[in-house]
Amino acid sequence: MKPVREQFDVVIVGKGNAALCAALAARDEGASVAMLEAASQEESGGNSRFAGGVMRFAYASVDELKRVADLTDAEVAGSDFGTNTTDEFFDDLFRLSSLRTDPVLSEMLVTQSLDVMTWLRSKGAKFVPNFGRQSALVNGKRKFFGRLPIEASGGGAGLVQALDKAASAAGVKVFYATRAKRLIQDGDRVIGVYASASGQPVEFMAKAVVLACGGFEANPEMRARYLGPGWELAKVRGTRFNQGDGIKMALEIGAAPYGNWSGCHATGWDLNAPEFGDVNVGDQFQKHSYIFGLLINANGKRFVDEGADFHSFTYAKYGGEVLKQPGQFAWQVFDSKVTRLLRSEYRIRMMTKVSANTLGELAAKLDGVDPKAFLETVRAFNAAVRTDVPFEHTIKDGRGTLDLDPPKSNWAQALDTPPFEAYATTCGITFTFGGLRIDPSNGQVLDVTLAPIPGLFCAGEMVGGLFYFNYPSGTGLVSGALFGRLAGTGAGRKRC
Repeated sequence: MKPVREQFDVVIVGKGNAALCAALAARDEGASVAMLEAASQEESGGNSRFAGGVMRFAYASVDELKRVADLTDAEVAGSDFGTNTTDEFFDDLFRLSSLRTDPVLSEMLVTQSLDVMTWLRSKGAKFVPNFGRQSALVNGKRKFFGRLPIEASGGGAGLVQALDKAASAAGVKVFYATRAKRLIQDGDRVIGVYASASGQPVEFMAKAVVLACGGFEANPEMRARYLGPGWELAKVRGTRFNQGDGIKMALEIGAAPYGNWSGCHATGWDLNAPEFGDVNVGDQFQKHSYIFGLLINANGKRFVDEGADFHSFTYAKYGGEVLKQPGQFAWQVFDSKVTRLLRSEYRIRMMTKVSANTLGELAAKLDGVDPKAFLETVRAFNAAVRTDVPFEHTIKDGRGTLDLDPPKSNWAQALDTPPFEAYATTCGITFTFGGLRIDPSNGQVLDVTLAPIPGLFCAGEMVGGLFYFNYPSGTGLVSGALFGRLAGTGAGRKRC
């Protein structure tokens, strides 16, 4: 069958946050833009649609927050928004990546993050205080913690909806159920994308192509190959369409791989959640309040320091720790002293939960867990909790354990007050860290000799080199927007 041919200045593969930002930036340069989305319109939006919507960006004052969100006088007067200065942002990113993050890309991310947030707002995105998940009332004042006081209105889905509206108004043309198969080249120059649109071959010709179609997190074969044995068993938190197509297409023409290819963002996820993300549930299968309880494996043992830091700085690696456990699961166990602190995802209907009035009764209900060993673990933990340090959940309170392996460094309280609750979790993978190497000046993809590939750009999860080993919550949407805007601007200017 002879392919249909379409012609645009810029073709963008993908339709999540990064892709939409690239489309809007390319239109700002006057380019005609097409977006190729493998999903149907109903399932479109990439992983961004499943994101909680928290946004990590640098700010030093409430006045800078006001550049991003409409804050009322009452909200300002009644809140302690804290800060996330560039130094604090750098420290978190460097610490979590074990100093492996690319220095140029990370400097761009940190120093330009506030600017890209204001740019998103100019495109119609709305941001609001993150009251529900990252704050608490302390002495009558709303205190934000984790350096994440702002989220997208409506979460990731709301952000995508706002950018969708802006792209439509800007004249961006979207082709749904259109899966990119390979890049088209004239010599070394990329001049288009060969795709399948509902079974019909189509050649989308362009002066520049932006790949922004995610990593390989939904591809079990690639997960096992790059992340290691067992990773094919992880649940996929987001879209089923992130199969690594863009990465494979780029590597086939000599693009340079970059970053932590054996690393990923993976969290605690409901044990019986579906294989892929459910757009009707969003991110609510996640279970991020483990910092206030105990994580217990099949052997009835703890296996991580639940209180090492705020969940924002540990959740993205602890999913991988759960995957390493026998049976690839862990129960999160709490008593009634902390159930009021559990996040909203602990109150949805679709979850795996048991409760009991005694620890013995609870032990019998923890499916797959050695009950005797569990009770021994709880006794040892309770005996090790420091009682001379007060519990304070809005700070790293230093209320830890003594002579216990693994320790619990903060928020340690004896598990002794019924009723008890436990939630069964497994590993949910969000996105992969390995990607392509880009020119930081314009988002152009580099080849294995570190020379630019003419006509090819990338953004979003496909940009390698930012995240290693771990991930600071809220950084993905901001980096997607920033490098999406960069790639779209670069591609739009290359059309001449």
